[in-house]
Order: sequence, then C-alpha cells, then structure tokens
Amino acid sequence: MIATLPNAPSMNEASEKDPFNNNCYGTTIDRPYKGIHLPVLDVNDFNERIIRGYEEGYGERDLPADLSVARSLVPAGTASLRDFSYIAPEIPKYIPENCTGCMDCVTECPDTAILGKVLGEDEWEQKLQAIPEADRAMYREQWSKTKKYYDGGKKKAAGVGGMFQIIIDPSKCKGCAECVTVCDDDALKMVAKTDDIMVKARKSHRLFKNMGPSNEKYISGNLLIDMMLKEQTHIYTGGAGSCAGCGEGTALRMLCAATGSKYGEQWGLVAATGCNTVYTSTYPYNPYMVPWTNSLFENAPADAIGVRLRWDQMGWQGRPLWCIGGDGAMYDIGFQALSRMFVSGYPLKVFVLDTQVYSNTGGQASTASFTGQNTKMSVHGKAVFGKQERRKEIAQIAMMHPRVFVAQTTCAHVNHFYKAVLGALEFDGPAIVCCYTTCQPEHGVADNMAGEQARLAVDTRAFPLIIHDPRAGDTLKKRMSLQGNPNVNGDWYVNPKTNQEVTFIDFARSEGRFAKHFDKDGNPSETLLYAKQDRLENWRLLQELAGLR
Repeated sequence: MIATLPNAPSMNEASEKDPFNNNCYGTTIDRPYKGIHLPVLDVNDFNERIIRGYEEGYGERDLPADLSVARSLVPAGTASLRDFSYIAPEIPKYIPENCTGCMDCVTECPDTAILGKVLGEDEWEQKLQAIPEADRAMYREQWSKTKKYYDGGKKKAAGVGGMFQIIIDPSKCKGCAECVTVCDDDALKMVAKTDDIMVKARKSHRLFKNMGPSNEKYISGNLLIDMMLKEQTHIYTGGAGSCAGCGEGTALRMLCAATGSKYGEQWGLVAATGCNTVYTSTYPYNPYMVPWTNSLFENAPADAIGVRLRWDQMGWQGRPLWCIGGDGAMYDIGFQALSRMFVSGYPLKVFVLDTQVYSNTGGQASTASFTGQNTKMSVHGKAVFGKQERRKEIAQIAMMHPRVFVAQTTCAHVNHFYKAVLGALEFDGPAIVCCYTTCQPEHGVADNMAGEQARLAVDTRAFPLIIHDPRAGDTLKKRMSLQGNPNVNGDWYVNPKTNQEVTFIDFARSEGRFAKHFDKDGNPSETLLYAKQDRLENWRLLQELAGLR
C-alpha cells in the first residue's frame, strides 16, 4: 500500500492540510523526490506512506514493522516534508525597503527557513503577470531594488537591474530570531503569528518557489556569501529537529552549501554519533540531499577511511567525503581514530562541531570545554569551581601531523568559514575544519545569539581564527595565518568605542555556563582569571607559530 488514503494527494503536492504546498521537495524551487537504485528502499513508498504516517500523527503507533521500517533507512531530503509552522508564537517579517541584500540572514538561519532570490527586472515583471491578480500587488511589494543587485546588476546584465527578495518558509521557521539579530539594516522583525499573517506567509512562500530559480547573471562568484541564492547549494534542507537557533545547524548548512557549490550532490558524509546525528536522523526525517552514514561515537574517521577506499575502487576519486562529529567524537574518545586518519594521507575532510560540551548526552564536560566551565562532570560547587583543566587545542595538535590542512573558524565570520571549507576541499590530503558552534541550552544563551556569541568568542581570544595550509610554504610561519582576528599583533582586542580591552572575562560574563564565577558586584573568580590567562597564553603561542612574536 503506497498511501494510507488511496485518493490522498502526494506528500509532494498541495493538500487540505498544506494548501500552498510549503512542505515539499526543493528549497528555492520545487523538485521531484530524489530517487535511488536500491532494491531495499522504495523512495515513493517511504515518503507517501511512512512520512505521511508521522506527519499525521499515527506513524509510531500504526505503521507495520515491515522491512522498510525495520531497516531504519531514510531517503534523502525527507525533512523537507516536515511541518514546523505550529511550534513558535512568532515569525520574521521582511521589510523590503530596508534591505541591502547582504544575505546574512539567509546564511545564518539554522533551519533553511530564510531564503533569497534575485531575478532580472524584465523576467520578474513577466512572471508577476502570471500570478493571480488578487495576489499580485501583495507579492510585488515584497521585492527590493537594492544597490547590490539592482544598481550593480545593471552593469552585468545589459542595463537590467536585479530584483531581490527575502522570503520566510513558514513550514520550517522555529522562531529563533537569529535572522533579526544578524540583520544590521532593520529589514526583519519578529511579529506574532495570526491567521492572516500565516496565510500571507504561506502564500508568499509558494509564489516565491513558483518564480523559478535565481538568475545567475546577478550572482557574483567573488561574493561567497551569495552562494545560497543557488538551488544547488541547498544540500541541507529545512526540517531538521535541532533546537531553535542551533549553532550546529548553521554550520552544517554552510558546510553543505560550500561543498554543494563545487560538487553539487556528488559527495557524501560520515557522521559520528552525537547531537548532529540525532536531529538529522530523527526517524523518518533526513535533511541531507547527499548520501550519509552514521557511525559510532568513537570511530567515524576509521569508517570514513573505509568509505573512501571503497569509493576509490568504484572510480569516485573526485567525490569528496566529509567526516563530521562533535567534541567527544574528535577531541576525546574518537581522537585516536582521527590522528590515524591524519597520518594516512588520504584526502578525507573532517568537520568538528565544537560546542565545548557533550550536548547530546546531557551536557558533560569534554576536553574542549573551557577552564571554569560549569557543566556536568565539572560542576561548580563549594570545593571545585567548575572545570579545572585547560582546554585541549585540536587545531595545534592537527598541525603537528605531517601535511594536514587545518582551519579554525566560526559561522559568524562568513568569508573565513567559506574559505576554510573550500581550502580544505581543494587540498589534496587530509584536512580538518574546527567550527565554534553555540549550544544555547548548554552555554546558557538566548536562541537568537549563536552568531553574536561566536563573534565574541573570536574577539576575546576564546576561539581564535586559524588557517594552516601546507601548500603556503616550507615553514610554519608561512603556512599559518591568523588573518581575521582583531588586533592580530596585540594581546587583546581593544573596543574602539570604549577604548577598553575585550578579554575572556567579557566572553564569560555573557554566558550562563560561567555565571557562578561572578560575585554580586560582578567580580570574576580566581578560576576565571586563570582561564583568562590560559586564553592569553594560547593566543600568544599562536602568534609565535605564525611569526608575529
């Protein structure tokens, strides 16, 4: 039986529950289901029967334990069929007249819920005429004439400017407000959901998809932040089960976008068990449009070596393979396998989701945790004041392996992030990109603060930006760059507005995980001052390695 109701429309079509077909395949345009050639999995049956069962609320109870269900295989992109429109009280509203087309909101959204599109004014006008007259004026006013795409676009496209739009996918937005926070132009604001607002949002999202893909004449290859205007970069669909505002979600989206911009869907992922595998494979929802497999907590790099060798046997040498995992998988229990992968010389790429804590298993300390951090297994109490060990620095350790590309970056530093990922992909040997990823519940910060906290982590030397490229020279000084960090030659960044040093204490003061280290007058504890010294010593070591001291 393909569907529970024989006459029900496809899950990839409009229905009574989803009249504007927001929950469908494709991100900026509509797409058919992605088929596979496996005798053990029928994609149409899975999406029409199993996804339907979970979306309508009877999946866990009434679906039979047949071979398809029992295998726990999940086709690509099934999370796009998931509806999150009922979980948040607010939704972003776009204010076109304030928009500059910077693409920060699109890039930083962890849920693929903020989308952008650019079309030539002539084709845009033509497509508007195909919209029902009753909706035409409403939808027309949602587009912007930005200097970036309209004025600048005239130089690229025979005098025709580019019309730009930001749209909110109401079926995927979790209301975290990260997009509003990163917008410096006041082009987005949160509004309370009403029936009228949601109908308009759902209808507008449908019209957005009907307008077709972006016109690539208006997308500059030199502006990396514009890559998400292309459908091929949306390898990580909306519908993942991550927390609202999750820093890891943004990191995975950007990783997938950068890889997809070069390789389309011809690449894959090996994921270590952790938070990332929970929210990307909460059965039956999968946000990835590329093949991926979930290995154990401790052996994802070893698993990746096996997949790499098999792919090479199949003639797939040109398809990159990313191995992803968190603190435990890469810093701790899986570190031996990671080190072995480095010395193998195989062109495998590792992406570390660095939350400084075991986010998935209850918030225990890891060797990536900061000194003084209050978390399980390093609780701040009467005798011991949080974690007493120094943080392990995986970037420096990776550099000491022979010929390994190393980067340390954050999603808030968009160009640095993309250059790190693309550099890792271009490198012909092992590579690791360690990304700072805010975990709101474990760090004790608001849902909209992932980007702000990541930027502050860099400014305060908590998590410096690094790129170590073995191709850049025959000395460490030539291979290593600290470009992107503020005041790269000094100890601390000095805020030009206040003329005050910005130190690790300022970072700790902004997060709940360090709250117990401050007395009633706001003075830091001895442990936190020791943590500040640790961060300074680590920064000075990096300066020395980069030839700046």
